[in-house]
Amino acid sequence: MKPGDIISYTTMCQHEGVNLQRGMNFRLKGGLSVILMSLRKNAPYADRVEEDGKVLIYEGHDVPKYKGLKQDPKRLDQPKLTPFGSLTENGKFYKAAEEYKAKKAGAELVKVYEKIRDGIWTYSGIFKLIDAWEQVETKRKVFKFKLKITDDSDSKDMKPSELEHTRLIPTDVKLAVWKRDKGKCVTCGSTNNLHFDHDIPFSKGGTSLKAENIQLMCARHNLNKHDNII
Repeated sequence: MKPGDIISYTTMCQHEGVNLQRGMNFRLKGGLSVILMSLRKNAPYADRVEEDGKVLIYEGHDVPKYKGLKQDPKRLDQPKLTPFGSLTENGKFYKAAEEYKAKKAGAELVKVYEKIRDGIWTYSGIFKLIDAWEQVETKRKVFKFKLKITDDSDSKDMKPSELEHTRLIPTDVKLAVWKRDKGKCVTCGSTNNLHFDHDIPFSKGGTSLKAENIQLMCARHNLNKHDNII
């Protein structure tokens, strides 16, 4: 899978080999960590992108709703520990970031998927978790995690095809391109195996910030195009 690939929720779960029922997943099956993000209006968490698409600030997750919980989770501090004293996903990611900052471990590698509309996700690539902190928002503590996009190979788990990126395409650009191209490959009209493609590659001066330079292409025509780029 390459950054920019457009997939369904089912395909995403099949690719990761698990049913992704939560947004934060620390070291799935002993491999890379996975987070699910959303920058859409009314998203449940305040994720954001900074530094021209190079950095993702990801918000931690709330206390899970359960039978007998009388308070709104949005009024409670985001938990670092479970009621049994073990680390929550917030706690695991926070610990990994602290160990990296203390130079006790390398940066945690995190695969990021972004929800762009109901049932449609895009793979954003692999990021390094480089910082984490707690801050007070609306009278409660929330976790913030700083992840930086990477284009170099730090792990045997990272394939070259997963590293061909240096910027996140902004969500509003993705939505505009999806609407303009009607969810189809601009070359053949296919609705399968779609990808957000740069008309002019980033490496040749193309931008990720304007819809005019982004188009929908199926895997076959995307591959054909890049094979012909000199």
